[in-house]
Amino acid sequence: MRIYIPILFLMIFVNSAFASSKTDSLLTELKRELTRKKVYDDQKEAHIKKLKVSLSAVSSANYNARYQLCSNIYEEYKVYQFDSAYVYINKMQNISNILKDIPKQNDCQIKLGFILLSAGMFKETFDCFNSIDVKVLNNDSKIEYYSLKARAYSDLADYDNNDYYTQHNNALSIKYLDSTIALCKPYSYDWLRHQGDRQIRVGEIQKPSEYYKRLMNSSLTTHQRAMIATGLSSFYKEPSQIEQRTDLLITGVINDIRSSTKETLASFELGDLLYRGGNIIDAYTFIDLAMSDAEYYGARLRKIKIGALLPVVAAKKLVLMENEKNKFRGYLLSIGVVSLLVLLIVFVIFNQLKHLKVKEKIIEEKNLQLESINEKLIEDTRIKEEYIGYFFNVISGYILKLEKLKRNIDRKLIARKYEDIQLVVDEINIKKERDLLFYTFDHIFLKIFPNFITVFNSLFKQDDQIWPKDHEVLNTDLRIFALIRMGINDNETIANILEYSVNTIYVYKMRIKAKAILSGDQFDQKIMAIKSS
Repeated sequence: MRIYIPILFLMIFVNSAFASSKTDSLLTELKRELTRKKVYDDQKEAHIKKLKVSLSAVSSANYNARYQLCSNIYEEYKVYQFDSAYVYINKMQNISNILKDIPKQNDCQIKLGFILLSAGMFKETFDCFNSIDVKVLNNDSKIEYYSLKARAYSDLADYDNNDYYTQHNNALSIKYLDSTIALCKPYSYDWLRHQGDRQIRVGEIQKPSEYYKRLMNSSLTTHQRAMIATGLSSFYKEPSQIEQRTDLLITGVINDIRSSTKETLASFELGDLLYRGGNIIDAYTFIDLAMSDAEYYGARLRKIKIGALLPVVAAKKLVLMENEKNKFRGYLLSIGVVSLLVLLIVFVIFNQLKHLKVKEKIIEEKNLQLESINEKLIEDTRIKEEYIGYFFNVISGYILKLEKLKRNIDRKLIARKYEDIQLVVDEINIKKERDLLFYTFDHIFLKIFPNFITVFNSLFKQDDQIWPKDHEVLNTDLRIFALIRMGINDNETIANILEYSVNTIYVYKMRIKAKAILSGDQFDQKIMAIKSS
């Protein structure tokens, strides 16, 4: 049981991370498609233009051909732009009246009802539907008629938002959906879609619709995929299902953009969902897209619904952007301060380099003078080695005594033997003393052995060479062998000086010698043969 619980948590975490990653990927794809929105709209406009050119080329007496072309243009406009769709419905009605073709007249009324409903004109929609004699409709027209009437009562129920009227209109919507389903071929696109629609209307959304899921896994047009994905999202209402609902709505918006559909609900639903989830910036983007599409299409009712939320989201976006702007100003100020500090440090370093160059010049001059002295140089070098070795040991012992003194004083403080001891303790800074000791040793050593680092690295391959970093004079590796060159060979003494364990010093020495191009004894001889200045 103890083994299974961590595995369970791991699986939950992995699934959550995967879902989030999928949502982010879809959101990125959606934003990319948004930048191509005009491209898709231009393609649609170009196709419509070709149809219009074809229509203008048809003889005015060829009513059937003109009716079909007008119907094709209407199909392009019906979820794209209400006004243009309305113009071509009128053209189709005029032709059907001239032909006195009742099926065509009814077809026009059904199509007119669709765009009136999409525009939110309920009275006009029902007047239009009530003028149709259902008895004379063929099976396909009846399916379209009943499904549109079911949608009309469903939209009206949502608009009323009233216990009595909403319930009444929902019941009528379900009634017409049942009539639609009865006429559809089982397991056809229309049958599966309306079965899913019915589940939503009767409130059977506890688990995802198998009808919609089957359609999502089938071959669909971009517009159909947008509708089914949006419909399927209604089945993911629980807080734990936010990822699935978001992914489906994103899929719906992507396909709406690709199909240049302006009569759409997905972008508003996605924006509302993101807003409630705290993603204000993206929420505003998609709610604003929904408003833009509603205005372009001419969907009056949808503009009212979107208009109620858009100002709220826009206001929160402004507040968020102002906060981000303030943060940016803070970052900018911090960068300015850091830049000034960097300039100050550069200035200090520049001055130090000037002084260093002067000192280097002096050292060079001294070296030239020392070259002329032979026997005295050998003697001076021996004295320097012995003196510095002795000096370093004394200083190291002094630091150890300071540490013991500090520990002793701390014990007295705990025993409440105060007096002025605490002041003395606070003035002791062991690290500072040791760093100063190393600093002094490094500089004195390199003054005596200016070629030490270069000669030392000549004993290694280029990849294994050890050079101090910009802020260092000698590093630990170089300092160990500098002490050895000074005549301090005992590991314990070196460990005490550098404040490492004896074992650590031993490992350092062995590791460095192992990389040398010479054997151990030869390496030691070369180190001791390094000449002083």
